[in-house]
Amino acid sequence: MLQRLVHIPDGPALIEGMLEIPDQPRGIVLFAHGSGSSRHSPRNNYVAGVLREAGIGTLLMDLLTAEEDGDYKTRFDIPLLTRRLTVATQWLAQQPEAKGLPIGYFGASTGAAAALQAAAKMGKAVAAVVSRGGRPDLAGGVALRQVVAPTLLIVGSLDDVVIELNRAAFEVMTCEKELRIVPGASHLFEEPGTLEEVARLATDWFLRHLLLQLGNPHAL
Repeated sequence: MLQRLVHIPDGPALIEGMLEIPDQPRGIVLFAHGSGSSRHSPRNNYVAGVLREAGIGTLLMDLLTAEEDGDYKTRFDIPLLTRRLTVATQWLAQQPEAKGLPIGYFGASTGAAAALQAAAKMGKAVAAVVSRGGRPDLAGGVALRQVVAPTLLIVGSLDDVVIELNRAAFEVMTCEKELRIVPGASHLFEEPGTLEEVARLATDWFLRHLLLQLGNPHAL
């Protein structure tokens, strides 16, 4: 297992993240956390751990610097978050340990909007996207229609408003897509067994689509 702290430059800013790649990886998933959270999010770290057990590498990172994160408005700057995620993706593709591996995105809350906007920009270079309690509506209709990566939207059954926002975004998207509602789960999936279900759904989705691209390198 490779494990290293990385610093990815974006102009004067540095994106700090933890890159962990198991032996004989099947792909790598980049995490885009929601507003007010960080790469130390226990929920994202739990999902990342399950992915690594399945042979999928992970890159958990802070898309905002500490100073930027202190500005409430910047936390909702989807274009900035999208650019940082795109920069991180391009950087990762050049790393020897990651070169040639299929790439996926896992976005939570506002991070889901950045993941979908970045997927729209990156085209077939992104093999799959998973959103957990996300705000895909914030990606905008144009970007949603441009996403070609197979996308799984996961929402808790108790998260009424976010369910409707996800359903609306789901109708706009034209890629391969699924909307899964986890019974008894609130927005943060804090109820017993609900985060485990998120991790299971995400792992199955990534394994299916990362392996498809791994077997078809021309997809890149």
